[in-house]
Amino acid sequence: MGATKNHDNLTVPVIPVNPDVKIQTSSLCFYHRHQQILHDVSVQFPTNTISAITGPSGSGKSTFLTVLNRLWEETQGCRISGTVRINLAGSMTDIYSSSLRAPELRRKVGMVFQQPNPLPMSIFKNIAFPLRLAHNSNKKHIQNKVEASLKQVYLWDEVKDRLQDDGRMLSGGQQQRLCLARALVLQPEILLLDEPTSSLDPEASNAIEELLLSLKKQCTLIMVSHYHDQIQRIADLQYMISEGRFLSQNATIHKESD
Repeated sequence: MGATKNHDNLTVPVIPVNPDVKIQTSSLCFYHRHQQILHDVSVQFPTNTISAITGPSGSGKSTFLTVLNRLWEETQGCRISGTVRINLAGSMTDIYSSSLRAPELRRKVGMVFQQPNPLPMSIFKNIAFPLRLAHNSNKKHIQNKVEASLKQVYLWDEVKDRLQDDGRMLSGGQQQRLCLARALVLQPEILLLDEPTSSLDPEASNAIEELLLSLKKQCTLIMVSHYHDQIQRIADLQYMISEGRFLSQNATIHKESD
């Protein structure tokens, strides 16, 4: 039996780790009822990079993201086979180990969706909500973390005088940055992004892209995108998926936006 390591007060099986690899899947298959969505996916994602996943609609891109933080477990009739290992706090951890609870995993693997989804509460509470779910009740600590997260996504100066306003009243670009701040407040090691700029105007999209480039210094980003120009601008690697199969992996050559 392999070694074990205590991770966030949990004992989880681990294997020797290559620090350059953040995520590794092996023979991964995903099924929804009688339909197979992902087929024998064996792939690696490097640490502290932006990896873009692209391919036709319905090819399994978004499903693959949900496998990396077990979000699919909220949907009835789904199952997986194969393995998914993530380097968490220096240990290559099987994220489907019975010892690792999904809420603990999602604190380390954050996600931002295609459509901004601020919670029906104030700007401040939107960011504080994950901290309270993590049983953090220190008001001063929460205030400091909320401010730091909003500053990290360059939103603080725009909202600091209206933190009690409903987060849903912000513009589309501001809402997406709010959602990014909410995902970042727990300092995840991985950030999953499902077409994070598809509903935004060009100016807001550019702001998000610049933010993502700055974030890879502290975490690993996996991004689904249909936009070739965006992939060329910000991604380090591009993965092509079709009909649930990863077909290729290519390094990208960054180019400046016009």
